[in-house]
Amino acid sequence: MLSRVAESVFWMSRYIHRAEHTARLVDINLQLLLDLPGALADQWEPLVTITAEQDYFASRYGDATQRNVLEFLVFDNQYPSSIANSLRAARENARTVRDFISAEIWEQVNEFYHFVVSERAPVHAKEDPHGFFARVRNHGHLFSGLVDGTLEHGQGYHFIKLAEYLERADQTSRVLDVKYFLLLPGAEYVGTTLDDVQWAAVLKSASALESYRKRHHRIRPRDIAEYLLLDPDFPRSAAKCVADARGALHAITGNPLDRPRTEPEMVLGRLAADLKFGTIDEVFEVGLHEYIDRLQARLNESGAAVSRAFFQFRA
Repeated sequence: MLSRVAESVFWMSRYIHRAEHTARLVDINLQLLLDLPGALADQWEPLVTITAEQDYFASRYGDATQRNVLEFLVFDNQYPSSIANSLRAARENARTVRDFISAEIWEQVNEFYHFVVSERAPVHAKEDPHGFFARVRNHGHLFSGLVDGTLEHGQGYHFIKLAEYLERADQTSRVLDVKYFLLLPGAEYVGTTLDDVQWAAVLKSASALESYRKRHHRIRPRDIAEYLLLDPDFPRSAAKCVADARGALHAITGNPLDRPRTEPEMVLGRLAADLKFGTIDEVFEVGLHEYIDRLQARLNESGAAVSRAFFQFRA
C-alpha cells in the first residue's frame, strides 16, 4: 500500500510541476518574440523541437504557428505532456490518495484542472496568453505552498518534493535551451540590446532575473548559463534542484548522504557531484545545447531509477 501511495503522490507532484513549467516555456517564447523584428517574430518551432514530438505535431497540426503550438502544448488530449493532460493525470493520482493528502491540496489540484479544461480556457489563452500562463504558474506555486504547509513531512511528503525537484531541474534546462533554438536575425545581433532583452526574458521565465542582477551587473550568456545550471544557491538552478532531490531521496531511504546504497541514490549522487564541481568552461567546451541534452538524459535516468527502486505500478 505504501508503494502505491508513494507512486501516486510522486506522479501527482511531477505532473503538476510539468504543467507549470510548460506554461513557463510558452510564456518565455511569447516574451522573446515580442522583440524580434518582422517575419522572425513568429518562431514557434523551437517549442515543438524541445518536446521531441516533431513527427506527431507535423502529422496533426502541420505548420508550427502560434495557434497550433498553443493547442499542442496546452490543450492537446493525445500529447501526454500537454498542460491539460498533465493536470488530468495529476488529478487522477490525487484522487487515488485523497485519504493521504490534505483537503486543501485536493481542492487546489481539482481547481487547477478545471481552470485549464474549462470551455473558457482556450478563449482566455488566446485573448490574454500572458495572464493565462501566469495563472497556471500561480496554481503551481499554490500547490507547492499547500504541500509544505498542510502535509505531514514524512515519507510521502519527501516523494512529492523529490518529484518537484527532478521536474524543476529538467524544465530549467529546457528554458535555457529555448534561447539556443530561437535564432536572432543574424550574427551581428549577438551581444546587442536585442540579445540582452532575450536573455533577460530567459531569466525572468525561470524567476531568476532579480536574483541574477543582484549577483551580476551585466547580462552575459556565460554568467546566465552558469547561474541556471551550476549555482549552488539559486533554488531553480539544475545543481540546487539535483542536490535537493538527493536530500529528499535520502530522507526517504534513511541512508546517510555519504553512504548511498540504492540505485537512485548512486545515480543522483553522481549527477549532484558533477554539477557541484563542474565549471562553466567545461559546459561550453562540450557545447551548451549538447550539455543540456546530456543533463536531461541523466535526469530521465534518475527518474527511471526511482521508479525501479520504489514503484510497482506506473501512474
